[in-house]
Amino acid sequence: MNVSEIVENLTQQGVQLWADDGKLKINSPKGLLTPELRTEIAERKTEILSFLQKSNGTTCENSTSKTQDLSLQTIGRLISGYCRQFTGFIPPVIEPKVMAQKLKVTFKPLPNGYKEETILQFREKLEAKLRDNEVQILPWEEATKEFHYEITIPFVNWRKNITTRVVKSSVNALFYVEQSPSLLDKLKILVVEIFYRIYSLMILKNRQISASKIMQLISWSEENIQPLEDPTNTQAIALTQLNQTLTDPNIPYQDKIPIGISTLIKTFSEIVIGISQTKISILNMNLSDSVFPVESIDEFVRKSLIPKIYVPIQPLPLSRFEVGEYEPKASMYAKQLVRLGKELTSTNLLPSGFKFNDAIKRKSHRDIVGWMANGRTGVSYGFVAYAEPPQYIGAVEISESEWQNLSSIEGFNPDELRQNEIGRRYIKTRIGEKHVFKQLPDVWVISSRSGSNKTNLNLETDVLRIGLQDRLLLQLPQGIDPAAGDIKPSYDIYVMVAIALGAALYAPELIKNGMPMVHFHGYPSIEWFATNNEYCAGVHNPSVPCGTYESGVFNFLGIYNLANKYGSNISLASLVEPDHGTNIIASDLEHLISRIKTGAEQGQIELGGKHFPSLKVGTGDERIGGSRGR
Repeated sequence: MNVSEIVENLTQQGVQLWADDGKLKINSPKGLLTPELRTEIAERKTEILSFLQKSNGTTCENSTSKTQDLSLQTIGRLISGYCRQFTGFIPPVIEPKVMAQKLKVTFKPLPNGYKEETILQFREKLEAKLRDNEVQILPWEEATKEFHYEITIPFVNWRKNITTRVVKSSVNALFYVEQSPSLLDKLKILVVEIFYRIYSLMILKNRQISASKIMQLISWSEENIQPLEDPTNTQAIALTQLNQTLTDPNIPYQDKIPIGISTLIKTFSEIVIGISQTKISILNMNLSDSVFPVESIDEFVRKSLIPKIYVPIQPLPLSRFEVGEYEPKASMYAKQLVRLGKELTSTNLLPSGFKFNDAIKRKSHRDIVGWMANGRTGVSYGFVAYAEPPQYIGAVEISESEWQNLSSIEGFNPDELRQNEIGRRYIKTRIGEKHVFKQLPDVWVISSRSGSNKTNLNLETDVLRIGLQDRLLLQLPQGIDPAAGDIKPSYDIYVMVAIALGAALYAPELIKNGMPMVHFHGYPSIEWFATNNEYCAGVHNPSVPCGTYESGVFNFLGIYNLANKYGSNISLASLVEPDHGTNIIASDLEHLISRIKTGAEQGQIELGGKHFPSLKVGTGDERIGGSRGR
């Protein structure tokens, strides 16, 4: 094992390594460093120290961005609520090159007689580009394994042993070409679906089983479904002909939503890559209409495809939260949130989503999607949220001498985070040209629940309260059963709390009286930004999907960079997530509503990717950071 792999493995386990004045420093959760690990570190101390010094003291080659002062590991722990516990935490990765080096993918063998030449040529180029980016491509036989299972035929009690091949859980993505079912295939699908309904009723008695098990039961009848050992880790990616309607910039985004949904359902994949002689499109549950010219396949693979494979869309389960309750009628911010949603009705930026039962006709497919969506009954597009003023106990900022007297915190670099005698945490960060020592506040965000109608929120059932302290907290409206299928937090929780924390630390004027937030699946044009301290960030970021804390990290860094470039007096910011949409935040509710309404009326803010090219031109070549504030 080379030294970079040793450092990376230790980092992923929560061990922090850094170089300090020529000495190797180690900070580890209690009990994690076994005698074997200590021996290995001691034996290779010189190599490790040299590696860290070349990497400017970071714990891996991506753990500290040149544009920010805190390590990515610390930012990741803070915004994900992994401060008390260390198991399960994986440091965020934001560089596509590093993401690629961690990926394993495979290509399913082509069907007999497959002759779509354009797709075949693209498939060959795609494989080559993935290799160029150091993605590990496994041969089919190595990526799959033989799997045996038994089913019981209802009524006759006949047991049948089935043998199939499943894609191993260690594989991150499966690429395959879409096939249109023949008449015989359609007949097999019908028979299998009838069997599954009877099996579910008679044998399972409507008990929920895993998506992997359902795939095993039905996959023999469908070429577009490949059994996966772990569907939450392995994404199925379909290669198909480009849908001209879905990629037409002149067709309203609302008209594209049902097309995108039907495409994903038809191919039964998490990602669909559309291919023509001149264009490449990429579609996932974010329902972006992103299009690349074929000459930009390098950018497509590196900035769009690799990030989506590395961080699949996954909702946060309730188990990640400490669950409580609150009274929404007593919260002025909950009431303001309901008003915010209603005021944006006329903009058409927050379209209703879809219910799985309405959009997915086959019970087997609904059960698979429902299992992967962690009990959610549908998907909606966009969110509205309202950050409460940050909550502090004691001094908001302290001197360097006071900082030196604070205690270290287990699992954190003591040069970044410490705590006082009552457990309040302080970070050492840089604002402008000087280091400051600021208290980490308790952050609370009022948020629309997943699947709700954002423009007609019910105050008593649709509005949740999310907290970020040294853990994640979720408060449901009083009287709501946490087990209710529709009462789930948004996919974008990490983004909400990261924006709120970033604003509290670096742009306090933006959040001191509360901060409204709107996310929609589109972009403003560069012409929309006014002269009064309005800025844009994130246009050139890798396109990680929603529901990932990498997206939270990018938004946190967006606030950091805007504050360091333009100062903390920011009245409005547009934090762009490529291939996903935009988060618009402001210091004043009336200002936010007015600016978004005006932009929509003048055609300067729209759903879909129409205005994204203007932002790319207007923000230059910065990977993360502000655009011109005009």
